[in-house]
Amino acid sequence: MGLLSHLVTIASETRERTQVPLGSLISPDETSKRLKIVDAALRCVAARGLRATTVEEIASEAGMARATLYRTFPGGREAVLEAVGETETARFFSSLSVELASAQDLEALVVAYLSGVAARLRGSVMLRALSQERPELLHARLTFSGLEETLALGSDFAWPFFAQWMSEEPAKRASEFVSRVAISYLVNEEPGARLDVEADVRRLVAAHVLAGIEALAR
Repeated sequence: MGLLSHLVTIASETRERTQVPLGSLISPDETSKRLKIVDAALRCVAARGLRATTVEEIASEAGMARATLYRTFPGGREAVLEAVGETETARFFSSLSVELASAQDLEALVVAYLSGVAARLRGSVMLRALSQERPELLHARLTFSGLEETLALGSDFAWPFFAQWMSEEPAKRASEFVSRVAISYLVNEEPGARLDVEADVRRLVAAHVLAGIEALAR
């Protein structure tokens, strides 16, 4: 329970470390080894799920001895899977930042944000495993206080990009609003309004989302 809860809350602790997900004080060789183990663990989780993934399988997939893995991650399986969660989160925010930074106008930014969040969440190995094995943990992140924390995470990440077209406070309100839209349409998919279909996203943004942002920016 501790590990899985950590995996769904780790984004708020990791977002500010997107450039160096495994620690800037680790030597290049050690960082390479850690990333090799993390990527091997991701492949194991994708193939077998969280519960069935063992230290032995991760070490074998990484092409190293079990003892070598433990020297790199003294905490064993939990430490490896926590590093997997951190690295997935860091890659999520880092790659999404690049897309948002290239937006040429507000509409393009909103489309990139909604499409980018949807694509990365759907492609997340760890979230897919959690949704299959412990869906109640993900549900907790989308209701009551968990929802507010999730929205705050999205808003804190996105508002500086919105601030290119409005002042800080409206940008924060707009980013929270768009984050609510993202969660709503991801949880309750509607025909013709799928966030993984760019044409649907563009129609949704043009017809509804931009008007809401403009109202919040006044």
